[in-house]
Amino acid sequence: MEELSKNPSAYVRPSSAGNTLGGIAQKTHEAMLLCEAAGYDVIIIETVGVGQSEVGVKNLVDFFLLLMLAGAGDELQGMKKGITEIAQALVITKADGDNIKNANAAKATYQQALHLQPSFNSEWTPKVLTASAHTGSGINDVWKLIMAYKEQATSSGFFDHNRGLQNMEWFHDHFQHLLQSDYKRYKILQNQKKKLENQILKQKISPKLAAEKLLEEYHREVKKLKAKSRKLKA
Repeated sequence: MEELSKNPSAYVRPSSAGNTLGGIAQKTHEAMLLCEAAGYDVIIIETVGVGQSEVGVKNLVDFFLLLMLAGAGDELQGMKKGITEIAQALVITKADGDNIKNANAAKATYQQALHLQPSFNSEWTPKVLTASAHTGSGINDVWKLIMAYKEQATSSGFFDHNRGLQNMEWFHDHFQHLLQSDYKRYKILQNQKKKLENQILKQKISPKLAAEKLLEEYHREVKKLKAKSRKLKA
């Protein structure tokens, strides 16, 4: 990153994830589109350390590269379902000096584990490599692997198909975000929500029924707002 930031053709933009799950910020998608519009042909999105279920970044990228550290307990994580299932490649980092042996051992472990996982719709088999940012060893191999994936995914038609699916996911996510934003406009709903939460804590109402009641209240408030708007126009 230090070397990349010195390159006049590179643009580095940090952003906080805040309360957003998936390892990315709420506006990462928009920032990525701006970078594409500005002419950047390679966009790298670094997550904030995603967990097994926080894999929202998969709906943003064409190639998901998972970085793992040998000898730090990550091998056990790699055996679990979750984030490793969506990675097109795993790279064992810091493969230099006395850690080369550990890195190669971790590579063999991960490679065997990946054989047990189902292949991607692109018919791509995930690969495991080792690399060192300190010595530069393996960095070129990682880039060649990414280019090989792009060529295969493009020729099979999966590349464009996957982007279409990503657009669908962005649509659903943004729609949920708009619903949440609209809901926060109504103070009466906030009060109703607190009452229902208290009833749930006292076990006077089930969470399912409370949610249905809050939704009904939301619909009533929307109807009231629409009726008020029609009167003002009249």
